[in-house]
Amino acid sequence: MSPRKIPKLLGMNSDALVDSAWTAVATLASLLLAKALKFPEYYWAPISTIIIMQSSIQPFQGAWQRFVGTALGATLGAVIATYVGRSALVYAVGIFVCGIFAAFSRAWSAYRVAAITFSIVVLISRGPAWVFAWHRFLEVSLGIAVALIALLVSQPKKKIAKQA
Repeated sequence: MSPRKIPKLLGMNSDALVDSAWTAVATLASLLLAKALKFPEYYWAPISTIIIMQSSIQPFQGAWQRFVGTALGATLGAVIATYVGRSALVYAVGIFVCGIFAAFSRAWSAYRVAAITFSIVVLISRGPAWVFAWHRFLEVSLGIAVALIALLVSQPKKKIAKQA
């Protein structure tokens, strides 16, 4: 049986099959790299890979939003957790400040990711907040990089060229 007939037998188009295969390969690469680099919360890398590759917005736009938002949220979370505290009121003010910083830096679309990353750093971090924040940033950045490389290799005209 020809590999080209498999999608029809499964009741899908070949684009869905190819896209799923590339996402699986990229996610595996991201997971193995994060584990090889001994990232403590290695699962953030493949999760970020999936988010970028399967986003409903253009990959570079989504990658930029996630990168900027992660950097902003991790930095602000580490500063606030280290120097101000982790009370409920401080947390709420921090979420507000994430929005102000995102708007001020003209990266409003990164606010959602900044607030999520801030929440993770402030509410979940064990040990020094700076170390935890740095790990989140590295893990997410690795996932973004792997996703973009996979998209450039697998679908340079379909997904990436539309960015121009």
